[in-house]
Amino acid sequence: MRKVVLAALLAAGLSSVTLGVEPAAATTFRYAFQGDLNSLDPYTLNETFSLGALANVYEGLTRRDENLKIVPALAESWEIVDPLKWRFHLRKGVKFHNGEDFTADDVVFSAERVRLPGSELATRLPADAKVVKVDDHTVDFVLASPNPILNAEWDSWSIMSKSWAEANGATKPQPQTGKELNNFALKANGTGPFVIVSHEPGVKTVYKPFAGWWDKANKKHNVDEVVFTTIKSPATRVAALLSGEVDLIEPVPVQDMKRIQDNPTTDVLTGPELRTIHFFMDQKRDELLYSNVKGKNPFKDVRVRKAFMEAIDIEAIKSKVMRNLAVPSALMISPLLYSRGAEFKRLAYDPADAKKLLAEAGYPDGFELTMHCPNDRYVNDEAICQAATSMLARIGVKVTLQAQPKAQFFGRAGPAGGYDTSFGMLGWTPSSFDSFNILQNNAGCRDEKGNGGPFNYGGYCNPKVDELAKQVLVETNAAKRDALIYDAFKILIDEVAFIPLHQQALAWGVSKKVKIPQRADNSIIFAWAQKQD
Repeated sequence: MRKVVLAALLAAGLSSVTLGVEPAAATTFRYAFQGDLNSLDPYTLNETFSLGALANVYEGLTRRDENLKIVPALAESWEIVDPLKWRFHLRKGVKFHNGEDFTADDVVFSAERVRLPGSELATRLPADAKVVKVDDHTVDFVLASPNPILNAEWDSWSIMSKSWAEANGATKPQPQTGKELNNFALKANGTGPFVIVSHEPGVKTVYKPFAGWWDKANKKHNVDEVVFTTIKSPATRVAALLSGEVDLIEPVPVQDMKRIQDNPTTDVLTGPELRTIHFFMDQKRDELLYSNVKGKNPFKDVRVRKAFMEAIDIEAIKSKVMRNLAVPSALMISPLLYSRGAEFKRLAYDPADAKKLLAEAGYPDGFELTMHCPNDRYVNDEAICQAATSMLARIGVKVTLQAQPKAQFFGRAGPAGGYDTSFGMLGWTPSSFDSFNILQNNAGCRDEKGNGGPFNYGGYCNPKVDELAKQVLVETNAAKRDALIYDAFKILIDEVAFIPLHQQALAWGVSKKVKIPQRADNSIIFAWAQKQD
């Protein structure tokens, strides 16, 4: 069987993953998601599902445990030598899937690569940080200013092999453009617990355990194979779970939860998720790309942005669309992640005042525009956008909805597509679980070249918020830091920089033969999966 697997890998052009696949046996864990896994380049897409799927193959210097606490991974320890220097001691004896040794050269290379054009994970490291090899198993991160949360996002910063990347033409990231993938983006070579043995983008990906994984103590699974399949149709996904064709589906359509719970062989795992779903509005261009308003941009007027928010009946979305499996939010971050979050109140639903505001802004009859949304990324994403279009119609705003698969949506609305949209939906989980992540990624000013907040899809900009974010980054006193965050969030709310909607609930449909922890970041960790056949 080992020879058969090796031959299959070579035939598929995955010759770089040729060592250490555990012998195949009978226990296969099958799961399905509504969206695609396309590029295997770990820096292509800063999206929870893709990062989680690849985190079973690649590892960071740190990782998070079941309670999301930062713990050592490829770095066995670290220390802050002084406020401007962090030293990381790398784990010895670690092998990449192709048999190469993991060393400091790979960390230095990965630090350079993750900040190159085409990477959506550039903010994992400060742009001006210098990464210095001390010896083969020691690396210094030299900073221009103190950063108390330097490694808070490193569980999703995958370390790549320098020599493998050079041999496979993978020294630069594969951009998320929706175009044909480069050959290297169809391969993977990490240090993690599973090896990808076959990959059909948007269809199916097969993983096998890596016999050479360094962390035997954390291997809690009993599976010999993991098969991921994209199943876009909610009804088909549910049917696959109920029939036993798959062992886990995510997400569960809210209308099918009871059916799955009542089925004797399946159950629903639910819990709070950290992701905040929101609408963004193009506030950067002088004229919207997709609107009948010419010569100006309505969203540059705070009265229009406020009118849009007052037109959204969040309680109706919660009860009718989400069936009460969502928590309405005033902020762009879960209240579980910010101690003073409960002090903010959401702008109330008030369509009459919204109409008045539009008239004051010069749009007494409303206007027309196009809304872009994903239709296979978040729970009921297209249905939420459809509901919003109906609500906005009540105040005279005619919205044409274009719902697309996530690959096309992100390729268009995100950095790679030049933020080619006027109004749309995005979900965001701060990978650091810290408010600075929101201020930097979603609210940070970006210039004409896209430098700045890379996931600020609407192009909101207030230098005061940027200045507060800089102070937040270096402040080590918790109370002072929370006060700075409060001031920044208050500006975002007062200016209606975004329209926060809710934190959606996690909902996994699982076979009762499977035991797997459900983390609040919605990552499916194969190393913890146990199945009874």
